[in-house]
Amino acid sequence: MENIKIKFGLKIKELRKQKSYSQEKLAKLASIEKSYISNIENGSRNVSLEVICKLAKAFEIEIDQLFD
Repeated sequence: MENIKIKFGLKIKELRKQKSYSQEKLAKLASIEKSYISNIENGSRNVSLEVICKLAKAFEIEIDQLFD
């Protein structure tokens, strides 16, 4: 189970850097805490469907693109 959290975190970090977003900016766009973004990126957070939807919206992409 840890592996999928790490892969997802790396994808979020990659997308964030592609958009030139800081963790703080992404957190604001997704209406979640900055520390939560950090925890996602380092693979220590089990992300809910609600947060996945918020992240996709913040990146202006479809949800499935978070799992490519």
